[in-house]
Amino acid sequence: MSGDRPTLPPVRLPSDAELARDALAVPLLARAVRLARWTGPGTRVGAGGELVDEQLPAAAEVLGLVGTESPEPTESDEALAAQARADAEAEASEAWRVAVDTGLVEVEDAREDDASVPDSRSGSRPDSLSHDADGTVSAGAALELITSGSPQDILSLWLDALDVVFADATAPVLEDLAGAIGDDGEIDLDALDWDPEVEAEFLEGVLGNLYLLTVGEGGTDPVPVPLPVLAASMIVPDDMGEPTDDVLEQVSEAMMRLDDQFALLEPIGLVTYVPVDEALMVEDSEAGSDAAPSGDDEDVSRYGVVTLTPLGLHGIRSRMRDAGVEAPAVGDLAEKGADALLDGVAHFPEPAARAETELWLARREAAAAAGELLVAAKGTDPGAPLRRLHCQQSLALVGVEAEPAVREILDDPELGGLARVWLAELGAADVPPPPESMIFWLAIDTIAAQLDAEGEPVELQELVEGLVGQHSGFFDAAWRVDHPATADVLEAMGRLHRDRKSAKEARKAAFKARSRSAG
Repeated sequence: MSGDRPTLPPVRLPSDAELARDALAVPLLARAVRLARWTGPGTRVGAGGELVDEQLPAAAEVLGLVGTESPEPTESDEALAAQARADAEAEASEAWRVAVDTGLVEVEDAREDDASVPDSRSGSRPDSLSHDADGTVSAGAALELITSGSPQDILSLWLDALDVVFADATAPVLEDLAGAIGDDGEIDLDALDWDPEVEAEFLEGVLGNLYLLTVGEGGTDPVPVPLPVLAASMIVPDDMGEPTDDVLEQVSEAMMRLDDQFALLEPIGLVTYVPVDEALMVEDSEAGSDAAPSGDDEDVSRYGVVTLTPLGLHGIRSRMRDAGVEAPAVGDLAEKGADALLDGVAHFPEPAARAETELWLARREAAAAAGELLVAAKGTDPGAPLRRLHCQQSLALVGVEAEPAVREILDDPELGGLARVWLAELGAADVPPPPESMIFWLAIDTIAAQLDAEGEPVELQELVEGLVGQHSGFFDAAWRVDHPATADVLEAMGRLHRDRKSAKEARKAAFKARSRSAG
């Protein structure tokens, strides 16, 4: 009975202003902005726009990434300090790449070869690994947006930065890249066994599944997702019972790749991430198997846990919408008519439906909103019963101010039963009793709405059995109800009722209803 349903549940996002503040605070973008303000005539870059090696220590110092060294360092201290400097310079290099690729800095006169391959930590570099061509650097136009741009401008800039990091995350790992460099210094793309489209499609799929797991219940609280669950969602077929050893190995390999990728995506603010416990990998290696996590929370967390941030939800939703995926957000219907609201929230999770309705009501005068909702609830199309159910729920949010509009439709054959139920729940006086025909019409309409919303859950089974128990001769009256869904509802009642005699009566009544409609 249901019509087309949205591909994804609606996401509940903070305002653009709040998201923009979050974007400006993420470490990688903040560092890129700081480097853009630091750059000047003396800043030297190579052929790909990257900072030359001699500039990296200064850039790392500007970003506060260089720690204080011991006055009397031991050999071990010196080794640790050297590694810390290398890590700091790598982070500075990444921040510079973001600054260049988002337009925070402008690079001119840098020569680039035509063919290039992304390096997994430093982005697009020419095939030839020489960097002897310098360019001039100046502040880019995007830098002004940091202080004078709108929240939408800031979010657009952040999305550009996310694109840069996403490209890094889907690039070959450094070890693979090093092994593909020939004697002539050129990168052998065939030797990489790397398909950029396949890599990007896999990570997009992972992020899509993470998005769905996060928004599925319609709540606002963060949803930590264990890395094994996320990897398995991409590898293990839905109809597979016990995964085979080969599938488990694929899940393990995917986890290790995702562990590296989420470590890259965290500094741009897309996720918060608890990485895979390195000690656990040693334990698994010594055990000689790809151990699967057990059920307890502490053990699962050692295999990595990823949580989408509100900014991350915005980012993935934006990417999906750019790809043509329908990804609604709570608030999308606030400026639309009551018909769009009732149709739109029909298959939302309850918290999201309520939030969407509250936003819609907040923009309207209560009595007028009630009238709009009641007009939109009428109809004989397949989606009408569920519209009426949501109309009743929406009127509950309006409260007593809806009473005049509700009393006006007491005699309406489609809405009169709804009106009486709503007034009774409100505790209103002088509610006229419904005629018998209206009672049975409302029963069919209510079950039709529940079937459309939820299929055939246990709660609906209890409703069906309760209705039949309350009205003797229910099916003898029900098949005569002039409602488009009468036959479908009676067939469903025959499936749902646990009493064999009542179920048989329901199926007979459904046959009569179809014969009546055909005649």
